[in-house]
Amino acid sequence: MSKAIFYHAGCPVCVSAEQMVLEAIDREKYDLEVVDCGQDKARIDEAETSGVQSVPALVLDGKVFHINFGASMADVKAA
Repeated sequence: MSKAIFYHAGCPVCVSAEQMVLEAIDREKYDLEVVDCGQDKARIDEAETSGVQSVPALVLDGKVFHINFGASMADVKAA
């Protein structure tokens, strides 16, 4: 099974995108993890190392897909 990680910051744009991702991802193909970087600041470095530049973002099999533009990672760190 492939890994999918959805990173967000808890803002309304991110929460809306989270709901769409939760409904769209095929759980038979992907082990989906949702990470709220606003709540779990320890995961910000992990997200950036994965290539995440802004949230919300979805990482599928190591490839980053930026969804909309809610907040830059610098903004998430500062919050």
